[in-house]
Amino acid sequence: MYEAYSDYENMINMTEDIIVSCALAVNDKLILDYQGLEICLERPWRRETMHNLVKEVTGIDFNDFSDDLTTAKEVAMRALNIDGDNKVTSTIEECPTIGHVLNEVFEIAVEHRLLQPTFVLDYPIEISPFAKPHRRRAGLTERFELFICGREMANAFSELTDPLDQRERLEEQVRQHNKKKTLLSDTIGSKEIRRSVDDDAYDVTLDEDFLTALEYGMPPASGMGLGIDRLVMLLTNSASIRDVIAFPVLKSQQLS
Repeated sequence: MYEAYSDYENMINMTEDIIVSCALAVNDKLILDYQGLEICLERPWRRETMHNLVKEVTGIDFNDFSDDLTTAKEVAMRALNIDGDNKVTSTIEECPTIGHVLNEVFEIAVEHRLLQPTFVLDYPIEISPFAKPHRRRAGLTERFELFICGREMANAFSELTDPLDQRERLEEQVRQHNKKKTLLSDTIGSKEIRRSVDDDAYDVTLDEDFLTALEYGMPPASGMGLGIDRLVMLLTNSASIRDVIAFPVLKSQQLS
């Protein structure tokens, strides 16, 4: 959904409204049992920045690194104690910016711990190409993701409406993709690496029509995407997303 003349704080309130209303309509209560775990949907839900959540779990304050990407990677790998996990080590080492390192640490160490409803706020600008820059914190965006039961439930942000900023970010995305594509295609290794090459073999180009539309003008706005299947899982106490998908293409056909 999109809403003109609003921001990500409006989307936080709307997301709460939608999920609370659905929970009451389906279960007539806001304390739910999900696979043996008690989930409390009573408001207000926790709101915390990605920086603070990572610091809370790992002790790393990514604000301390300034532009020292090498140190950020070293501290992250030491805190995560991932010396024996070559895949994770490689992922951290390949991060092009401190914002990417922060996000990887969050996904590895924090995400699965967010069992009760939690709005994770203010994502790094490097991983949020369509989100508006934060009005008070440089290098961050006005973006949130909602996590319940350790799963992402919603993603939202104040929309980026500056056509010059948007073009610059999309051009950087194309550069990073092409750089990764070139590096992977030059790599000879395991089947896993060859699959990665295939996954990144597609071309990425600028959406000039979208950029032209922004140049004509767009009002301040915010948008939100909600994982309906994951919400239905929560409200019906379903363990697998395959049990709630309306058209379960992965299930074998049952013949009578």
